[in-house]
Amino acid sequence: MEWVLTEALLSQSRDPRVLLGALCRGEASAERVETLRFLLQRLEDEAARGGGGGALPEAAREVAVGYLLPLLRDARGGRPAGCPDTGSQPSHRRRVLRAAGAALRSCARLAGGPALVAALAEEALRDLRSRDPEAAVEVLAAVGPCLRPREDGPLLERVAKASVALALGGDEEEAGLAEEAAALVACRLLPALAQCGGAALRAVWGGLAAPVRSPGTDRVGPKLLMLSALAEKLLPEPGPGRTPCVPDAGPDARRCWRFWRTVQAGLGQAEDALTRKRARYLLQRAVEVSAELGADCTCSPQEGNGPSLFWWSDKKKDELLKFWENYILIMETLEGNQIHVIKPVLPKLNNLFEYAVSEENECWLFHPSWHLCIYKRMFESENKILTKEGVIHFLELYETKLLPFSAEFSEFIIGPLMDAVSESSLYGRSPGQLIGSGSPLGLKLQKFLVTYISLLPEERKSGFLLQFIQRMNSRHWCAVPILFLSKALANIPRCKALGIEGLLALRDVIQCTMITHQILLRGAAQCYLLQTAMNLVDVEKVSLADVSTFIASLRQEESLGRGTSLWTELCDWLRVNESCFRPSPVCSSTGLHDTSLNAYVKNLVQEYVKSPAWDGENCFLPDWFEARLTATMVLLAVDVEGMKTQYSEKQRTQNGLRLFLAPLMDALMKLGTNAYMPLPKTDRCLQLLWKLLQTCMLKSSGTHNDEVLTVLQNSVMSATESISEFILRRLTMNELSSVPDLERCRLYLMVLTELLDLHSKVGWKGGSPLWRIISPLKNASIQHLQEMDGSQEPTLGTQIQRVVSMAALAMVCEAVDQKPEPQLESLDVGPTERFLSCLQLNQTLQKPHTEQQSSFFEESSSSQGWGKIVAQYIHDQWVCLSCLLKKYHALIPTTESEIAEPFLPAVQVPGRTLQSALEALTLLPSDQVLPVFQCMKILVPKLLTSSESLCIESFDMAWKIISSLSNTQLTFWPNLKAFVQFVFDNKILTIAAKTKGQAYFKIKEIMYKIIEMSALKTGVFNTLINYCCQSWIVSASHVSQGSLSSAKHYSEMILEACIFGTVFRRDQRLIQDVQTFVENLGHDCAANVVIENTKREDHYVRICAVKFLCLLDGSDMSHKLFLEDLAVKLLDKDELVSKSRTRCYVNSLQHRVKNRIWQTLLVLFPRFDQNFLNGTIEKIFQAGFINNQASIKYFIEWIIILILHKYPQFLSKFWDCLSSGEEKLKTSICTFLSVLTHLDVITQNIPEKKLVLKQALITVLQWCFNHNFSIRLYALMALKKIWNMCKALRVEEFDALAPVIESSLSQVESMHGAGNAKKNWQRIQEHFFFSTFHPLKDYCLETIFYILPRLAGLVEDEWITVDKFTGFTDIPLDAGFQWYLSQTQLRELKPGDWSQQDMGPSPGETEAEFFDVQKKIIPWKNNVPESDLELVFQDRAAKLGKSISRLIVVASLIDKATNLGGLCRTCEVFGASALAVGNLQCISDKQFQHLSVSAEQWLPLVEVRPPQLIDYLQQKKAEGYTIIGVEQTAKSFDLTQYCFPEKSLLLLGNEREGIPAHLIQQLDVCVEIPQQGIVRSLNVHVSGALLIWEYTRQQLLKHAGVAAPRNSVCLM
Repeated sequence: MEWVLTEALLSQSRDPRVLLGALCRGEASAERVETLRFLLQRLEDEAARGGGGGALPEAAREVAVGYLLPLLRDARGGRPAGCPDTGSQPSHRRRVLRAAGAALRSCARLAGGPALVAALAEEALRDLRSRDPEAAVEVLAAVGPCLRPREDGPLLERVAKASVALALGGDEEEAGLAEEAAALVACRLLPALAQCGGAALRAVWGGLAAPVRSPGTDRVGPKLLMLSALAEKLLPEPGPGRTPCVPDAGPDARRCWRFWRTVQAGLGQAEDALTRKRARYLLQRAVEVSAELGADCTCSPQEGNGPSLFWWSDKKKDELLKFWENYILIMETLEGNQIHVIKPVLPKLNNLFEYAVSEENECWLFHPSWHLCIYKRMFESENKILTKEGVIHFLELYETKLLPFSAEFSEFIIGPLMDAVSESSLYGRSPGQLIGSGSPLGLKLQKFLVTYISLLPEERKSGFLLQFIQRMNSRHWCAVPILFLSKALANIPRCKALGIEGLLALRDVIQCTMITHQILLRGAAQCYLLQTAMNLVDVEKVSLADVSTFIASLRQEESLGRGTSLWTELCDWLRVNESCFRPSPVCSSTGLHDTSLNAYVKNLVQEYVKSPAWDGENCFLPDWFEARLTATMVLLAVDVEGMKTQYSEKQRTQNGLRLFLAPLMDALMKLGTNAYMPLPKTDRCLQLLWKLLQTCMLKSSGTHNDEVLTVLQNSVMSATESISEFILRRLTMNELSSVPDLERCRLYLMVLTELLDLHSKVGWKGGSPLWRIISPLKNASIQHLQEMDGSQEPTLGTQIQRVVSMAALAMVCEAVDQKPEPQLESLDVGPTERFLSCLQLNQTLQKPHTEQQSSFFEESSSSQGWGKIVAQYIHDQWVCLSCLLKKYHALIPTTESEIAEPFLPAVQVPGRTLQSALEALTLLPSDQVLPVFQCMKILVPKLLTSSESLCIESFDMAWKIISSLSNTQLTFWPNLKAFVQFVFDNKILTIAAKTKGQAYFKIKEIMYKIIEMSALKTGVFNTLINYCCQSWIVSASHVSQGSLSSAKHYSEMILEACIFGTVFRRDQRLIQDVQTFVENLGHDCAANVVIENTKREDHYVRICAVKFLCLLDGSDMSHKLFLEDLAVKLLDKDELVSKSRTRCYVNSLQHRVKNRIWQTLLVLFPRFDQNFLNGTIEKIFQAGFINNQASIKYFIEWIIILILHKYPQFLSKFWDCLSSGEEKLKTSICTFLSVLTHLDVITQNIPEKKLVLKQALITVLQWCFNHNFSIRLYALMALKKIWNMCKALRVEEFDALAPVIESSLSQVESMHGAGNAKKNWQRIQEHFFFSTFHPLKDYCLETIFYILPRLAGLVEDEWITVDKFTGFTDIPLDAGFQWYLSQTQLRELKPGDWSQQDMGPSPGETEAEFFDVQKKIIPWKNNVPESDLELVFQDRAAKLGKSISRLIVVASLIDKATNLGGLCRTCEVFGASALAVGNLQCISDKQFQHLSVSAEQWLPLVEVRPPQLIDYLQQKKAEGYTIIGVEQTAKSFDLTQYCFPEKSLLLLGNEREGIPAHLIQQLDVCVEIPQQGIVRSLNVHVSGALLIWEYTRQQLLKHAGVAAPRNSVCLM
């Protein structure tokens, strides 16, 4: 076409000036510039043959300078001058630039002047760094090949360096520009420069191989793009006339380590698939070039030692080719992200290690970084299953292989591996693994780390472990990964690897664990980190001060509790290493040289008690850390001393404690008399005292026969008088007057409370000093509060004293309420009670004026800070009032009109008090509302009848607070417990149920809201059901008839509890699994001892309900009615779930709910009598007709067997079920046949069994000949059991049936072959329900809730072990309750169902290597971008290197996104040139993307709306395309007989209507797919795929030189 055009122009005039001048005038359209280019190329050809006149060079120069250069300059600003404003501006502009650049190259050659070429290059070089370098690139690409390698060498080098700099970019904000520039340079400029000789190529190579200036700026993608463009020059392939060793040849990239590092970075870390593909292409080309050259080649790593990054030896050519072939296959397969494709390839990764390691020399033959690239790629995968496979494969390396040491491996472990294992989802259980058995990944991580550390050289262990632990501090870890990493570290064998830096790093990791909300998991992690320190710290490098600081960072209430095994282990470690620690700086500064633990602790206490610096004003309370540290070390030192004496010298231990505490006791004894003791010193002494008492009193301390605790208590009691006098003075003498003093007040009250608790435990004595301070403290507090009520202008001091007095009064009230042992002053109605009853509730404290106050006060008493102070004040008011209401609850009237002049207003006017409580709830923060809830609990039962609306308002307000709280241990759970005790108090429930008013329905509404909340906050329903069941048990035990006073009105709660259990999200299930794993460790993990098991797991709701039901007495009428009502509701619930439209698949929520229903019915069965079953037996039988999951069928069959065994009179109804029509029984007959397999149990209570056996035989025999194989198996199984009974009873009446029965059983027993029929018969006989299970002996909680769900294939979440029932002591069972455990061998069986096929290959098969693996087709052809390819989306596929056909598929008539997505994938796979759709918005549809799997990114998509189809088809006809319709018409051709033209367009019809008639007229031919079946049409995607493949097949055969099939029709 171009030749014809130029011939036509030259025929008009042979004068080039005239022709060129004519083309240079007018609008600079793409067509005009391209025509100019064609003409210049034709003139250039003629000049090369000796034609052309002398005017041609001058004319070419004029065109270049006068037309093309201005055109290119103007193009930098946007649209070229004179260019038409077209709709597709970017592509039109690029077309103009390409044509102008090619024309400029011809002009440069025609002009023949080197100076012109150099000038053009210089000017373009200056423009190269502009914001729009495309025009400059086109100029350089055009004139670059015309530059002379020698004369213009410096210019070429500058152009090369500037090009590389442009492509690589630098700044982050220029990243997007750099990517475009890199593509432009690689596609246009570099191929041109590569033609200019070795100097330019070396300059480009120098820029690419230059070291990175700063970290993070190594742009791998652009580098690989340019390396791919230059691959033929940098990796020369020998051929005819080409020798790679000529002097001017370019550099050999194979010998440069930076080249290989770039390739590796692309393979393992590149985010986009195209960059990774370029890296694989470069690697494959390097291998192919090396194989063809045959010469040895070596590239050493940067560090200079170790194996080569790449090497080649012709002697080992076959081994090397095999290695790299497997390597590239693995990298290609990983691109698929499909685990079923990748898993068979992983054994080849093992082979790579075998090739890579020399067993003789114990060294690496291939650099290990190549293997690590594979793991990096797996770790970076979006498919978490693949990531997990990669992590596990890496962790298993050292189990089977002895790999030489490599620094790269250590760096990889600390870097990418730790990043990968930080993902919590990887730690899930494997299929079939029991809950609580531990994460497979966590256990492998532990084993790997232990093995790897043991293999490390001694000189590298310390550095590796320090970096590993420091890496744990570099990110915020979730609870699960940090737990298993800590556990892995703790299991490393003891070695002296860590110094002070390592200890500090471990302490930082402990701080990281504090972030998580999972208390048990973070406690366990702290335990393991302490064990790590004891195992790995070199005690000679750390001092006792360092160790004590580390120990103090642990939370004793979560991990290091005194009396735990961990505490004992720590004491033993301190004892063994006591003399080895580095001297402490404290000891050195004081001149002490004794480094023993006792000397250190003695000095520690002395230094602690010393008076610190004090400014005398506004002194803050000292930090608690030092007190915690000192208290812990004192107790550790005492226990270490106890270990030394071997319990034979207890007096020595006691003396040691007294010696340590001497400075503290001395200071405490002087508190009451020394008024000038510095305030910080008193604070520190009281802090230490409180910490000592708290540490000894912790749950794990084992206070029985604890000599240490006894000595401590005796010492403290001796100082009680001094301490109490000091506290009394400080609280009552106006000495607390600043904001920091409030914290000090809290400390005093904490110490006082601890002393009261201590005295109550050891026994009160008449002369106790606490006896003497309680009353003065109470009276002084009341006096202060009364005096300050009349103050006019409150000052800071008076307001602070007011808060202090109220807090002290609240403490006294709580102490009296909780510890009634001391016979304190009588609290009869007197001034104190009158004062408390007349408190102005919710009175806010006026904020004092800030004049003459320091900036410190202004900061501390800000609005927010003062608000907290006021909230505490109101909180203390309600604490006092709650104690008053508890004491005088009998005086609370049910109506306020009963008391004319109340002497205790708060008690005797309850309505006003409750109204104040509602107001308090609006004022107080959520962590201060507990006393208000306690008051409401006392008030509401009194007012529920008379002031129902007010009580309902209190319910709503309280629930609003609960529902708004976050799930935190310190706030949510205590508030929820108090709320439940308030709203669901048995008195309130009883009154509400009696009146059946709005309060009753409000309580039920809140109940359902709590159940709903449980789906998000595990454990919420547990709190409710536990409290209600316990209160109902207590109330029932105190009523003479054992009546359930309120439970019967709230049976819905028990119903919901029996079927409760959410289907956890994966992350929730993981947390539950890991917590169970930690709990199963028992006392081996100290966290289990210290942290109280809250039993908040969902299954404890069902356990509580079941144990409650087991406690009810079936002989008690109220209990019996309650149980029967619950059973009816359970059956109704089952019917409702069965009718639900939600599909009940295995382990779905519907399946689980039905399973729980029948489990509960089985538990209730012993309480059912015949009268009750008369009304419900039909519902139970009806449930058998429903097509249920296997586990539900077992429970239904079991309960039917039990009913028929206990009440044989229901057998007639059972036979009626079996006589139902076949249509009704087709999905349920197996259930009733299974019941008959246990006929021996059913007939135990029937004296005359013949009639039953006869009926059973007649019924079963008819089903033995059913056409359904499964039904026949069940019938034969029942027949075998029944016939054995007949033979055992020797019933002669059945002799006539003997031949038929014996023949049937003999036939099934003697089936020939090893087919499925025989296997299934064997399996059904071995099935647990027919072989081992006994309906009576196995009737127990273990079978119902654990064994049967496990054997039936239910998910592990539904298995409840007996230990859970026995361990749940909130609801105790009677001593006579014996049916916990199964009496048969059922528990020892493994899951398995007769109907299931083989579950998988045998163990031996899984270990065998896959000799053939699935390999996705990844085209390598033309991987390097062509210089003429477009850089926009349309040619993205071509840039990838795909082979593109000339087939267009038009799917504009298709509606469904799934069909379009599938077609898009098919078109991309077979290389169609374009896919036309009706609306491009479809590609954002999720269904489209699910089917297309990113194919839309690599296939040109065109939007052709249905109304535009006729114009589009006519346009394509004009371009030479044959329009082919996929439709059945009268003249359509058979697909097998049709020959597709190369330029084919497939038009696909609509899913329902096909191709409309008006479009059929536009078709050149219709092709139909031959069919053999009845259905008249295929899915449109399937039809399109068949034609696309047939087109592709024919084109492949054509290019291979194979003729078209005979009798085929070809339309051209």
